[in-house]
Amino acid sequence: MTAEPRRSHFEGVDPAIAASLETFVRIRRDLHRHPELAFHETRTAGVIASLLAEWGFEVTTGIGGTGVVGTLRRGEGKALAIRADFDALPIRETTGLPHASARDGVMHACGHDGHTAILLAAAHRLARSGDFHGALHLVFQPAEETGSGAAALIGDCLFDRFPVDAIFGLHNWPNAPAGVFGFVDGPAMASADLALVRIRGKGGHGAAPHETVDPVVAAAHVVTALQTVVSRNVDPLDAGVVTVGTIHGGEASNVIPEWVDLRITVRSFRPAVRSLLQARVPALIRAQAESFGAEAEVDYRLGFPSVVNHAAETAFAAGVARETFGEARVDADFRPRSASEDFA
Repeated sequence: MTAEPRRSHFEGVDPAIAASLETFVRIRRDLHRHPELAFHETRTAGVIASLLAEWGFEVTTGIGGTGVVGTLRRGEGKALAIRADFDALPIRETTGLPHASARDGVMHACGHDGHTAILLAAAHRLARSGDFHGALHLVFQPAEETGSGAAALIGDCLFDRFPVDAIFGLHNWPNAPAGVFGFVDGPAMASADLALVRIRGKGGHGAAPHETVDPVVAAAHVVTALQTVVSRNVDPLDAGVVTVGTIHGGEASNVIPEWVDLRITVRSFRPAVRSLLQARVPALIRAQAESFGAEAEVDYRLGFPSVVNHAAETAFAAGVARETFGEARVDADFRPRSASEDFA
């Protein structure tokens, strides 16, 4: 977790926003001290709804479970939305900061407290300036960390109830310098899919491997073979990630188990690559297992797709950043990230 940005990082910020900076630092630290997990963000949603109502927004609560939408209308014009997520992670915080999490085992380790504070600061400014025409919907989303919050909002008819011409969002990036913006036109963050694998063999005594079908050996070869999926199936000009995150089988050193389980994350940017990996990963796993006399059960689950930014809206946002903060505050070489986001 990084320290709060210094005031020098806010050169070029509207004076009305700069004057209220400390207020939103306090809000962010309050949210950080009281993190809540996906679909349990009742306190957080209450803080958001209360502030929006105080500032004159039409407030809708309970959308998608614990989501909040604040709406301002100013005559005729386009309808735009800005989104921030507000759930935390099941992580124990050990920073020792004065505003560290007061809830053991729960922490805002992905910056959603910051996302929420940023959007609240924008809400406060826009409510007072009225400097737009049309409808503005501020969407505060639960459960991003589980990849289910955005789907819950859409399932609750978000865009039927709050139709928009475009929706914008941002994500903090710890490796980028504070006060610097990065924009990606097109695929910006990867799709995230999951493969749950069980390799079944024939268990037995470790001293008599010839009487068994060893799923541990089969699993080891599966892990090695999976390293070739991207390097020998995906176009070198495209990108893909296949990572075996967990492998488990057996309990004793002298017993060959009946089965071994693997959990695999699969990521890509382009739909064609995603489809290719969806076909090749299970096929390779099954073939490798069969070559050792074992069988592989593959439960391949599609998660959320790649975040793809539209060209015109991305260019508009980048232009505003350059005009407001200067060319030096926009990273011209900002690249897509293979991490994932349910903003997709």
